[in-house]
Amino acid sequence: MGDAFAWIGFWGHSAVGFLYAALAIWVFQQFGGKSRQQIALIAALSATAFWGIATILGGPGSLLASSGETLRNMGWLAFLFALLSNGEGKQHPRTIRMLYGALFLALIFQPIIDFALLAALPDSAEASAAAAKTVQLLRMIFAIGAIVLVHNLYTVSAPEARWGISLPMVALAAIWMYDLNLYTIGYLSGDWPAEFIAMRGLITMLLVPVFAMATRRNSNWRIRLSRSVTFQSVSLLAIGAYLFGMVLLATALELVGGSYVRMAQITLIFGMSLAAMLVLPSGKFRAWLNVIIAKNFFQHRYDYRAEWMRFAETIGFPSDAAPFHERVIKSLADIFESPAGLLLTRDDESRLVLQARWNWPTADIPTYAGNSLTVPFFERTGHILLMEDVREGEDERVDHAAIPQWLYDENRAWAVVPLVHFGRLAGIAILAKPPIKRRLDWEDLDMMRVVGRQLASYLAEATSQEQLTESRQFEQFNRRFAFVMHDIKNLVSQLSLLARNAEKHASNPEFQADMIETLKGSVGKMNDLLARLSQHSQTRHSAIEPMDVESTVSAVIHAKRLIYPIETDFSPGLFALADAGRVETILNHLLQNAIDATDDGSPIRVSAARQDDWVAIRVIDKGCGMSEAFVVNQLFKPFESTKSGGFGIGAYEARALAQSLGGHLHVDSRLGKGTRMTLLLPATQETPNDNEVDKAA
Repeated sequence: MGDAFAWIGFWGHSAVGFLYAALAIWVFQQFGGKSRQQIALIAALSATAFWGIATILGGPGSLLASSGETLRNMGWLAFLFALLSNGEGKQHPRTIRMLYGALFLALIFQPIIDFALLAALPDSAEASAAAAKTVQLLRMIFAIGAIVLVHNLYTVSAPEARWGISLPMVALAAIWMYDLNLYTIGYLSGDWPAEFIAMRGLITMLLVPVFAMATRRNSNWRIRLSRSVTFQSVSLLAIGAYLFGMVLLATALELVGGSYVRMAQITLIFGMSLAAMLVLPSGKFRAWLNVIIAKNFFQHRYDYRAEWMRFAETIGFPSDAAPFHERVIKSLADIFESPAGLLLTRDDESRLVLQARWNWPTADIPTYAGNSLTVPFFERTGHILLMEDVREGEDERVDHAAIPQWLYDENRAWAVVPLVHFGRLAGIAILAKPPIKRRLDWEDLDMMRVVGRQLASYLAEATSQEQLTESRQFEQFNRRFAFVMHDIKNLVSQLSLLARNAEKHASNPEFQADMIETLKGSVGKMNDLLARLSQHSQTRHSAIEPMDVESTVSAVIHAKRLIYPIETDFSPGLFALADAGRVETILNHLLQNAIDATDDGSPIRVSAARQDDWVAIRVIDKGCGMSEAFVVNQLFKPFESTKSGGFGIGAYEARALAQSLGGHLHVDSRLGKGTRMTLLLPATQETPNDNEVDKAA
């Protein structure tokens, strides 16, 4: 067994010397050591290579190996300090600098004790044992402090910067956790555990690919510190608890004894280290730990200053390109550790529609996410729903008829927060279940209400800004319209002059030729102006009266059938209170959009049927469809068009005309599956002939 471990120790440390030296040379050739962090990394890799070679040349217990280990630790400690010193963000507190200084002193004292005391008292066994114990104790202290610093550097880094430093932090934590276990066992047993020393080279060698991948991931080694850079003593308590448990188990194995006690200790150390590395980074574990700490160590659950600064930074100073409405969800979800969320807002007809998703692509939400009672309920009560209580019937304040069925069916839905601004519902935020299930208390609900009111003000401001932008666009359009009218006036003046001159010179052949040429030019210009204005012409509407739905719709379809196949399905005897001219304009827009969206020749289906108190005229295509975001944000917005040369007025005008008739225009669309546009008109039993008879009477 001893020869096997000696063989592993020799080749393991040999590989460390070769591989880390090669990695240091590669880093220097690739990046040239242009920054302080890169220089510190190259120095740390070189020192690790020197330690591996020194252990082979002098033996694991030699002064040369001990000096190499001290130099290695000093190199990696300098690398951590270089990362922290050059981080972009708030300056780190003085306590962290003091800890770095204390660890550097602990490293400096190790060679002093090795050389000075042993050289002064070479023949004293007691002095040698005391020096060895002191060095072991100093290295235990250093390992604990270094692990704390690794944890601190990772936690104070901004979340988006942790990806770049996670690999080297894991590798360094593995090296120093193994050292901590090694020196703890040696200090307690009074002897150097040869098996542990032999395995050090193998463990360190296996971490070479980790450092190599980390270098490729973050070659500049610049990190961004979070706004709250604090020294977290909880990590020190966790390390202390881990150390205490490891010492108890290792000592128990030592007392039991046996020929395989060392192998059992090695297995125990590896198992505990692996468990710590797997559990500690887990989001679920961190969420559970936060709950435990908040319950037992703090009077208040939230650090309100830190939460509000993070909230303001997410909303007002986004570090990524996330749209505004997604940031609204994220700012609320981050406070309550929710992994996903949805945002519902009101459209122009006060119906709830999906505005944005954040990390929740699987939620199946209908086009209109609420019913007629949803908005009044939340506006009247401002009540925050906890969906588990709602499903179990424990919330007595909720009106179950106001809650849409899809919310009951969506198992991930956890909290429903109404965003009310001056008594008006601006939207609803729906949060997904956090990793650790917990009950919400008064402090959680108060935080949700306060943040919800703030988010509602942001949404109201964004809506006002959109309306202002829309008004400015109309103003610009009116200005363009005035220019066109000016051109028409000039043409009318030109034609009036031509008419007056024709009375005098009509018999002159030259005048006749000029007149014809002028008329052709004027006609061409007038046609151009008509083409520009026909889509936006403001015609006087006819009165609303009973209309034969089938005949009106068929008249529109007749012209379109010459250019595209259309299928029809009409229920007999349908009459609606409407203006046939406006209905024809609406259907022309809907049919043309359906034709433009369908490029595979599949027919468009037009149907008309009775639906409660309405006549529903549906235009269904199997074209490219539209996304939720486009339907909510662009389809019915003026001057928003995906067509080349379009003004973006068609859908906007169609809905405006439908509303002027007392009806509605609904849309149901899915990307790649097609679109269904539904025009709802008030139904009537009165026929056009009856209306004419009444007028005659």
